[in-house]
Amino acid sequence: MKKYKPTTPSRRGMTGISYRDVLTDGKPKKSLTRGFRRAVGRNSFGRITTRHKGGGVKRLYREVDFKYDKKDIPAIIQSIEYDPNRSGFIALINYADGEKRYILVPGGMQKGDKITVSKNAEIKPGNRMLLKNISVGVFVYNIELKPESGAKLARSAGNYAEVIAHDRGYALIKLPSSEIRKVPDNAWASIGQVSNDEHRLVVLGKAGRARKMGIRPTVRGSAMNPCDHPFGGGEGRQGAGMRRPKNKWGKGVRGVKTRNKKKYSNIFIVSRRKKKK
Repeated sequence: MKKYKPTTPSRRGMTGISYRDVLTDGKPKKSLTRGFRRAVGRNSFGRITTRHKGGGVKRLYREVDFKYDKKDIPAIIQSIEYDPNRSGFIALINYADGEKRYILVPGGMQKGDKITVSKNAEIKPGNRMLLKNISVGVFVYNIELKPESGAKLARSAGNYAEVIAHDRGYALIKLPSSEIRKVPDNAWASIGQVSNDEHRLVVLGKAGRARKMGIRPTVRGSAMNPCDHPFGGGEGRQGAGMRRPKNKWGKGVRGVKTRNKKKYSNIFIVSRRKKKK
């Protein structure tokens, strides 16, 4: 982690990631980038559907390969780069046939390391293989929910899932949320842990840094007027005045279960995630 001298009150306690120690020099591969317009919390009509989003610095999109459809062709990591659109680092890999792609790189890998996507790959960080060929206790990331559907689970910085069992055509995976879930054992997963595990330790320090990330301010309901929020109004500070907390539209929040009881994936959940105290 990088710490700053307290030259201003907001600078005191601010931290950042020392990218110089991890990333290699160079600009992103132009053929694997494109421009895009961020939704910033609006729908197709321009109406706010997700609050507290908007603005932010313009970003260039990197085409990251989550399908890994080039099998049994070894590749070498050419560079490790920053991606503004995700918390983990990405790597530009060069396949033996000359094609280049971006992938989500695991922690500990460096320029020049080799990776392979194969059913018979060795169990080492960066390699990708079928879940049924991965031993119990191994950490994995970029996990598919269905075979050849592309990586969906454990993709954020520092995240990993653990293979805890194999049972009748399924692999039991313990996810970062502590949920234990069944995944078909002919789905693919990458060995290791997503890079940039210090991401969770970053202290923004000031509102301006959050605004550059596209995060708009969050106003307390008790600071609003009665017409704007159920908690609003009153002289001075007031309590909520009701038994359970609500959101702006009167719907219950904090502890209210919103998952559909008939959701298709319920049958694959062996153990629900533990509640945070």
